[in-house]
This record gives sequence, structure tokens and C-alpha cells, in this order.
Amino acid sequence: MGSIRYDFTGERVLVTGASRGIGRAVAEGYAKAGAEIFLLATGPAVAEAAREIAAATGATCHPIECDITDAAAVAAAMDKIGRLDVLVNNAGLERITPIADPEAEAAFRRIIEINVIGTYLVTRHAVARMGEGGRIILTASIWSRTAVPEFSAYVASKHANLGFMRSMAHELAPRGIRVNAVCPGWVRTEAAMLSLANMARRSGRPEQALLDEIVAAQVLPGLLEPEDMASLYLFLASDGARDVTGQAYMLDRGEVMA
Repeated sequence: MGSIRYDFTGERVLVTGASRGIGRAVAEGYAKAGAEIFLLATGPAVAEAAREIAAATGATCHPIECDITDAAAVAAAMDKIGRLDVLVNNAGLERITPIADPEAEAAFRRIIEINVIGTYLVTRHAVARMGEGGRIILTASIWSRTAVPEFSAYVASKHANLGFMRSMAHELAPRGIRVNAVCPGWVRTEAAMLSLANMARRSGRPEQALLDEIVAAQVLPGLLEPEDMASLYLFLASDGARDVTGQAYMLDRGEVMA
């Protein structure tokens, strides 16, 4: 089977939510391809992620600690970056929010603030730093194309991400900036496994039984790992995708088909 190599030497890439999971794997993928990486996330773990990626790849990696729902903090963080070629809007929050649970309101608001408002704030500052040929990639979800019960805030936010992506593709096309989205299925991340645990707890069923059902719903077997995600993000930022914009790509081993 053939291999694909990407070269992002000289390019500057910002990945949000990059301290773990998909974001970290994507940041490492761009680093291996020669890009200068800016990793943005809340908490000190982002600094450790940057150190480890730099050590593993030899790339220049800059950690930025920032809450993307704080407009002033986002502005200050983006001022540290300067010119930007690629933005990966990956930061997100996934929590169960049953409509009958009044205590879920705080989580509902926080999910919308991070996944929708935070994505908007980062994008607004990023496009001001992009020239002709800039690229923006959003991490959506298969739940941006379908839905499940008790995750209404997350599902709504990911549907909103696709609407935002399509609108930005129209708005930024005159500047030569392409905007696309990746829609992951179930990936073995901390957030996904927490959701699985909550689903098991609420249904009274074993986690493994639920996981077996999830994997059985895929055409290709096995659970996706974070490192399985990076190649599609690299492709969408490459010259190979120079004619692609306004598109949402499912990366789910065939669970939800277009």
C-alpha cells in the first residue's frame, strides 16, 4: 500500500484544543510535516504537549494557554502568533445534557460557548492574520450530520459548526481562504470515553457492550485512535485540496455515509 508525504515547511499552523486527543495528534502530524506549530488549550498540559511534540519531531512548537470563550484572552493569544497559514479549530467540549435535567443547563451553556462562540472568536482573529491561500479546518462530528438522545448541546453545537464553516467558505473565498470540516466518528479520546461511561451509567449497561454496538455500526471494524485522524487534516491543508472548500468529510469507518 502506498504512502503519502506532506511538506508544510515554512508554514505556521495553529491547532486549538491541542493538549490531548485529536488536537494533539493533528498538531504532531503537521509538526512531522515540517510546520511551525502553535498549540492552544486551557491548562498547563499544553506546554508539556508542545515540549513532547518538539522533542519527537524537531519542529518549533509554541504553547499558548487560553480560554477561547474569553474574547480578550483570545485577542492577546493571537497577538503572539502573527502571520498564520493554517487554523485547525479543534477545541470542543462534549457532555451529556438531558433535557429533563435542570442541572444540565450550565453544561449546555458552556458547550455552546466553547464549541460555537469560541470557534467564532478564534476564527475572527485568525483570518486577520491570513493571506491569500489560508486554510481553516473545523473539527465537527458525525453528530453534526445525525443525532443521539441526551447530547442536545453537543449535537446542536456541531450542527452549528457546519453552518459556520459553509458561511465562512463563501465569505472568505474572495480572499483565497478555504474552509472545510472533519467529522470524526468514535475516537478513543478522553472526552469520548467519558461520554461512553456516562451513557453506560444512565442506561445501566456495561461500557464494553455499548462500545461493541458502536463498533458494529461501522463498516470497517475497530475503534479509531487519535493518530488515525491527522492525515485528513493534512490533506485538507495541502495543495491536493486546493479546489476543496465548504465540505464536511466523515472520518468514521463508514458509520455515517454521505
